[in-house]
Amino acid sequence: MQGDRRERRSNVLRRRLLAGAALAVCAPLATGAVAQTGPETAGSSDGLPPDAVYIEAESARREGDVVTAQGTPENRVYLRARGHTLRGESLSYDLSAGTAAAAGRVEAVAPDGTVVHASRLELDQNLNAGVAVDFATRTPDGASLMAATAVRRSETANELNYAVFTPCPICDENGPKTPSISIQAEKVVQDEELRAILYRNAVFRIGGVPVFYTPFFAHPDPTVERASGVLVPIINYDEGRGFSVEVPYLHVVSPSEDWLISPQINTEVAPLLNLQWRRRFANGMIVARGGYTYERDFGDFDLDGDGDFESNVRFGDQDHRSYLLSHGHFDPAGPWRFGFTAERTSDKTLFDRYDIRDPYQDDGLYYGDRRRLISQVYAERQSERSYLSIAAFSIQSLRLDPRFADNDFRNAEGFKVFEDDHALPLVAPLVEARWEPEGPVLGGRLRLKGSAVSLYRDAYVGSPVLRPDLLPPMTLATLPGVDSRRITGQFEWRRALISPLGVRWEPFVDGRADVYSVGDLPPVLGVDADDAAISRTRFTAGLDVSYPLIRRTAKADVILEPVAQLSVSTDPDLDPRIPNEDAQVIELDESSLFRIDRFSGYDLLEGGARFTAGGRATIRWAEGRSASLFVGRSHRFDEEDAFRTPIPDDPSRLYDPTGLASETSDWVVQGSFSRSDRIRSWAHATVDGSGDIRRAEAAMDGRWGRRNVAAISYIVDRSDPLYVDSQPDPNNPVGPPVGSLNRNYEFIQLAAQQFVYRNWGVAVAGIADLERDVITRSEVGLLFDDDCFRFEVGFRRDNTRVRPSGPSEGLYVRLNLATFGGSGYGQSELR
Repeated sequence: MQGDRRERRSNVLRRRLLAGAALAVCAPLATGAVAQTGPETAGSSDGLPPDAVYIEAESARREGDVVTAQGTPENRVYLRARGHTLRGESLSYDLSAGTAAAAGRVEAVAPDGTVVHASRLELDQNLNAGVAVDFATRTPDGASLMAATAVRRSETANELNYAVFTPCPICDENGPKTPSISIQAEKVVQDEELRAILYRNAVFRIGGVPVFYTPFFAHPDPTVERASGVLVPIINYDEGRGFSVEVPYLHVVSPSEDWLISPQINTEVAPLLNLQWRRRFANGMIVARGGYTYERDFGDFDLDGDGDFESNVRFGDQDHRSYLLSHGHFDPAGPWRFGFTAERTSDKTLFDRYDIRDPYQDDGLYYGDRRRLISQVYAERQSERSYLSIAAFSIQSLRLDPRFADNDFRNAEGFKVFEDDHALPLVAPLVEARWEPEGPVLGGRLRLKGSAVSLYRDAYVGSPVLRPDLLPPMTLATLPGVDSRRITGQFEWRRALISPLGVRWEPFVDGRADVYSVGDLPPVLGVDADDAAISRTRFTAGLDVSYPLIRRTAKADVILEPVAQLSVSTDPDLDPRIPNEDAQVIELDESSLFRIDRFSGYDLLEGGARFTAGGRATIRWAEGRSASLFVGRSHRFDEEDAFRTPIPDDPSRLYDPTGLASETSDWVVQGSFSRSDRIRSWAHATVDGSGDIRRAEAAMDGRWGRRNVAAISYIVDRSDPLYVDSQPDPNNPVGPPVGSLNRNYEFIQLAAQQFVYRNWGVAVAGIADLERDVITRSEVGLLFDDDCFRFEVGFRRDNTRVRPSGPSEGLYVRLNLATFGGSGYGQSELR
């Protein structure tokens, strides 16, 4: 019984002391003081000589070398010495030893801004805390450390008894509050040499509720930027892999190098080992990331060959499966910089099956789009008036074959069919250059450009790379891939003139010459399959005219910006033997509509005479509100049939995917609206002459409350004029379904989070394929989020048509903790 009473008294004392520490930490907030930036942090700039001491007190006396001072709770003693400041209701200072002691609401501020609170505090000769009762301190990143008692055992170790650590705020406008997460321990040692905080008999609390106990625990000191240790685990459930846990371990080799070892343990399939190595050099950095497993395929598969697919089964033979995602960039002194990317995977389905995070990155001079990996080397030289880049790259595709992307077609072995990597080009080299003289030429700006490229293909590719005139009546597997080489030279001169009335006139002249060498063309219409040398030129002269007008009123500014362009070009002679490698996509918008070359690349170019006109109207109100609308169109004197290509589902017919082949181009409509900085929206569309939308894209995002956000986007492409539902071809049941080459699409994407009660809320995200009437990706989760802790758990489903292993459903858990980090591979920057 006596022991129980002592234990109860000890617990009461512990709670009282810790409560007092919390009040001490909250006190500066309640009085408006900011510990890290207060006036006491002036240090040696306070004007005192090095050995001088300044004291303010109600009363003070000196006995030998010891100065003692008394104050009141309302007017504490104030001491300043050697850049340190000390406050307390009573205080003593030894002038010869340089030590100090204080009691009663003690507050000590070091020259670096570190603040210590205590009810009693003893400082050593360096004015560092030696012994403290009701100890509390706050680190520069906002974390708090409190203890009933604190003792500095050595120069590098502090010992705290009955301590609490939390990276979360423990105070608000109403005073102390329970932190979202905290660690309470019987003893805590802050080891500055190890750069770690060690706990004995630690209890983890969430919202004050104990959830986990461990006899020993350690984590990096919050003041340390990077330290070795286990990061926050990644936990989820997937129908194929089962319950999955990924435990990343960060090993810091040096301030400029580290390793991340992250094994993924799965209950249904073999584990996957993920590794990442990062190294920063004096003028660059290398990041290498990879993974390995030895496992069979798994997913939806017809094991019995009866046409019925079993869900999430293992099939095939065990095999070595791996991936590599690496990049490096170097920027030495001078105008040159260079880099590389190396991206490859042994399995086209590996990223999907093992849920590899963020495999498609933009880390080089060129980048592969979604589900394509690029390996490249490049060098760049840039100065004030010139630019030069030299690169070479190859691509690995993880996309399904376009012929079968809209259905669940399998080959004879039961596997989905992917895009052939041999049909993708090896580009080596690709050279881009431009140069401008230092001063004006004929009163205007002169720019010279150059470009060169070589492309090599192993497998044959027809439309849209080859022109309709060169497409053979039937594709033979023996046809080789078409190789091409191009050299381009171009000059552009432009001068701006402004009339007294404010009209802006910009005459311009442009000239361009291309030389091609094309090999392995299909033997159609007598075309020589051997290397063919082709040259073409084009000269353009024109005039841009714009007349911006503005009217200011008491409520808004109205801006009108009409613009027109007239240009005349020679016939570019679009030789049908030139393959279209880089100009298959064109995005007509407000800026590209008035360019001389409106295509994305060099292989197609425009000639003849054309007139382009458009206008933008903008209204700007107060408080960041604005709205704008642009409408424009281009008129050509003659049609350009060379821009037409075969309809994918009906190669006997041609259509215009560019919107530029007819005498009148598509209408370009573009607008934006911002009611405030919390609600923004924009839209862009190209509309053909009959009023039908060819392509459109729109987005809106908004914020309300303190943390509620939502974003919605919509995109549609109706450029393919022939729309046929995918269904089996009755004349060829094992072949591609009718309509499977149709490239029209329509998607809507939504992401939002709404807090319902305090820090509790819901999060949703999804992508819907309106063309196929299916939700391709969706997530619904419950979340908790405050200033230092975010936890989210929910359900997700992946049903993308490119996912080769079939639909996948599962649970996800995401966790982000202040100081400890979050789920995933994010780490602090290397130095």
